[in-house]
Amino acid sequence: MTENLDRFEPKWLLPPPGDTILDILEEKNWTQSEFAVRMDYTTKHVSQLVQGEAVIAEDTALRLEQVLGGGAEFWLSREARYREAIKR
Repeated sequence: MTENLDRFEPKWLLPPPGDTILDILEEKNWTQSEFAVRMDYTTKHVSQLVQGEAVIAEDTALRLEQVLGGGAEFWLSREARYREAIKR
């Protein structure tokens, strides 16, 4: 007897790339305000990045690479995976 089992595909939401940003800021002992200055962004924009409200585009990815490291491709990939998870 063969059972037709539905394939388990969890629909867990990936955390926004901002979680990674916050982890790095904590390691560096930087506040979001300090990070905003280093990124040449407003604190409001940094807050939106951290919360996943602002999209990480190529320019932002390049700035993240320069300020935090990880490579622009890492940040763009992290953003793409997050946005794809939201769609699902």
